Amino acid sequence: MTGSATPLSIEVKPGLRVSALLQLPPKARACYVLGHGAGAGMEHSFMADLANALEARQIGTLRYNFPYMESGSKRPDPPALCHATVRAAVEEARKQAPNIKLIAGGKSFGGRMTSQAQAAKPLPDVRGLAFVGFPLHPAKKPSTERATHLAEVKIPMLFLQGTRDDLADLTLLEPIVQRLGPSVTMKRIDGADHSFHALARSGRKDHEVMEELAGMIADWVDAL
Repeated sequence: MTGSATPLSIEVKPGLRVSALLQLPPKARACYVLGHGAGAGMEHSFMADLANALEARQIGTLRYNFPYMESGSKRPDPPALCHATVRAAVEEARKQAPNIKLIAGGKSFGGRMTSQAQAAKPLPDVRGLAFVGFPLHPAKKPSTERATHLAEVKIPMLFLQGTRDDLADLTLLEPIVQRLGPSVTMKRIDGADHSFHALARSGRKDHEVMEELAGMIADWVDAL
């Protein structure tokens, strides 16, 4: 049985707390500190479905809100505050899930804020970063500036990217991943967009894509 999450409150700094949800199976072999996308918080169905699919594979998750999402704002926080939130969430995961493998990252914006935080100063005990749709550039505006900081990340990274993702031109992202070295992996999700919806004509349902994502993360965790 999956899907039972424990609510937590995380202090980002004095006077500022955010909500979090911990799903930690009894025999968890890893815990994934999972940041949300820019437009939807930790309770979005995609985040919940991914947490459930990972829990079924004995991988725990700590989902958390960034402060702007906690307060109901649509405007993301300044990067420094996002990085502080990532660090606070990682610290909470270290407390809640001691002695198991720790990874971090997230969906789109949450993953990018995590990689920026890691590039600035390594996140304690985090063994690798997993990105579920890294947002390389704004929709239909191909560029690579958002990837510059990735060269400063010195731990393994996993990129899970839909082949129809408007926020990541794979002809730009794939060479970046190759240059980052052998500890960095990219997996293509055929036919999926940035939300990991597959076209109906592909014959694949969203839950099948979700199982594929969770399986790829689990295999990567085992190889760390």
